[in-house]
Order: sequence, then structure tokens, then C-alpha cells
Amino acid sequence: MSTVEKISEALQAGRVKEVLALIDIGLDEGISAQQMLEEGMLKGMALLGVRFKNNEVFVPEVLMSARALNKGSAKLKPYLTDGDSAARGVAVIGTVEGDLHDIGKNLVKMMLEGAGFEVHDLGIDVPDQKFVESITEHQPDLLCLSALLTTTMDQQRSVIEAVSAAGLRDQVKILVGGAPITAEFASEIGADGYAPDAASTADLASTLVP
Repeated sequence: MSTVEKISEALQAGRVKEVLALIDIGLDEGISAQQMLEEGMLKGMALLGVRFKNNEVFVPEVLMSARALNKGSAKLKPYLTDGDSAARGVAVIGTVEGDLHDIGKNLVKMMLEGAGFEVHDLGIDVPDQKFVESITEHQPDLLCLSALLTTTMDQQRSVIEAVSAAGLRDQVKILVGGAPITAEFASEIGADGYAPDAASTADLASTLVP
């Protein structure tokens, strides 16, 4: 098994120290940082996403692997040139105003990062105007809105209306998700897409920003 393949396997297992040690080995072997990032860590995270979607692994395992991805990416960053490290696209994500849930949002963020996106996380209880301002600030390809309560799901509609009122609706694709959200609701409020879980969100994002 190659060092890059070992990085992928160690990341899927959430073994942070092993990932970092393998990166050192890869650098000594002359493997490019870009190859270790893309074919090792990002590919490993994508494979984990498939397993998560199939209920073969669960939230704790994904969180461990995401930590390995974050630590490994930070270690590789000095070795990546600006051109090499260009993201696939830019996403802004947040949980809508009135909702304090973040586990689902955090999983989506990790899966998007694993798919190669640069992700700006606005956190929880995010006012409509903050989402609007983030579009101007970050120029994202995707705006991802999370709502975990039936009492806050309509806030997603409010955000989309605010983005439209600001004249920014045609600049960004808007994805919505969360436990009470359905494809029908997403269509009704004018979103560009809906996904039932984090891995599916990353797949959808990759089709919208090829």
C-alpha cells in the first residue's frame, strides 16, 4: 500500500497522529502536498461520506476523521502553493435565526471541505442580514441553510427572501437542510436544492459547482 493510500485509510479511521506521521513520510518520499491532500485526505473523507450515507459509520467516527482532516490540512498548508490550493468552490453555511443546533451543520461543513470547498461557517442563530452580508463578503458559490426545528424551518424562506431583496439571489445557489426539511418545502421556498444528509449535500454541491 502506498503512503497516499495509508493516509486515506488512517484518516478514515480517525487516527490523527498516524495521518501526521504519514505526511512526514510522504514529504520525505517526495510526494507532493497536493497529491497527499487530494488523493489521500480528501479521497478518504469522500469514501467515509459514502460509508456514512450507508449507515456503516456514524457521527462520532466522522467527527474523528474530520479532526484528522483539519490537522493534516493545516500541516500541508505551508507546502501548497496558492495555485495548488485553490478550492473547488466557496460555500457559506449557518443555522438560521432562532435555532441553536449545529451537529448537522458541522457534518455538512466537514463533508463540503472533504469535497474540496472552502467553507465559511457563520455558526448558529444567524440573522437574515448576516447571511446577506456574507454573500457580499465571501462571494460564495453556495449558501447552505440549516434548520433543525419545525418552528425555525420557515426562517429559511425568510433568508431567501432577504437575499432576493438585496439583489443577490442570482449570484449564489442556496441549499437547505435539517430534520424537518423536505424536497417539497425546499422547492416551495425557492431554494436551489435539498439533501437529506451531510454526504448527500456534498454530492449535490459538487454537481451544482462542477
